[in-house]
This record gives sequence, structure tokens and C-alpha cells, in this order.
Amino acid sequence: MTRPLLRTLGIAGALALAPSLAFAHVGVGDAHGFVHGFMHPVTGLDHVLAMVTVGIFAWQLGGRAVWLVPTTFVLLMAAGGALGMGGFTLPYVEIGVALSVVVLGAAVAFGVQLPLAAAMGLVGVFAIFHGHAHGAEMPETASGLAYGAGFMLATATLHLSGLALGAAIGRLGDVYGQAWVRRAGAAVSVAGLGLVLGAL
Repeated sequence: MTRPLLRTLGIAGALALAPSLAFAHVGVGDAHGFVHGFMHPVTGLDHVLAMVTVGIFAWQLGGRAVWLVPTTFVLLMAAGGALGMGGFTLPYVEIGVALSVVVLGAAVAFGVQLPLAAAMGLVGVFAIFHGHAHGAEMPETASGLAYGAGFMLATATLHLSGLALGAAIGRLGDVYGQAWVRRAGAAVSVAGLGLVLGAL
């Protein structure tokens, strides 16, 4: 990944954070919902690990997966969020979220090269669980649209962070860079097992 692309990813991440900073001092209306929505993914270890790992996984796959895999996650997470906000029950949400960390970490650790459609399907299934968890925990006083925009933007920011992290590690070289990326995936997968077992 070229230096201009890394710079672009960094700028995009900073711009994505700007709206939450601008609204952070307002506690009512749409701003209230947006800030709550934005903070929900970034304050949960399971969500952070899964979403950053989606970015690393997409970077490993390369090509169109770099943008299609994270985009699929964000869109299907929004669908899951709508289900959660609407009061629809989805069984095993917490287990689904925790397993996403295990599976995505393992995919990175083993350098799994799935076909693009399969990779999109894999992250899409997990995205529904993450979205439902966000939607079901929306404060009653929050605007649903603003809350959803907040958690979607936070998720996209975490995906960008994962892409940038994968690219940065990859710059260590084809051999050492891939080894470090896989070690990071293994660490995420182990953390996911801790989440499944309730140890984290």
C-alpha cells in the first residue's frame, strides 16, 4: 500500500472523528443520539477487536475486498441495528459478537484467502449481531437516525484503522510483515475465546 493511500486513510479517520468532537458538549436531540451511537462501538472491547480485525482481514484479501468487505459489514450492521431498535429479538447476540472476534482473528492468523463473496458473507453475518447489540442498547431519549449514523461512522473509522494497521505492519516486509499481521490475528482470536468464556 502506497504512502499517499496511508496518508488518505489517516486523514479520513481524523475527519470521521471530527463530528463526535463537535457534538460532544451537546446533550439533547440528534447530537445526543449521535454521540451515544458513536461511543457504543468504541467503548466495547469485543466491538473494537472485531471491527479493527475486519479492516485487517480486508487488507489481507486485497483488491476490491479492501472496500467491499468493510462496506458490507457497515451496511448489514445497520440492518441489524434496525432490528434491535425495533425490538426484534435475535438469539445468541452476545455469543455471536464474541465468536466474531474468534473467527475473524483466526482468519487473519491463518491468512485465509476466501473468495470475495464468501468473505463478504462471513463478515455480514457477524455484522448483524454487532448491529443488533448496538440497536437494542439505544437510549430511549436518543434519535434512532442519529444514533445509527453514530455507530455506523464509528464502525467505519475502526475499519479504516484496521486497514491502516495492516498496511503499516505490512510495510515491515513481505515475510516479517505478514508474520506480525498473523500474530496480531492470533492474539485477537485468543481474546475472543476469553470473551466467549467470560474471562474478559
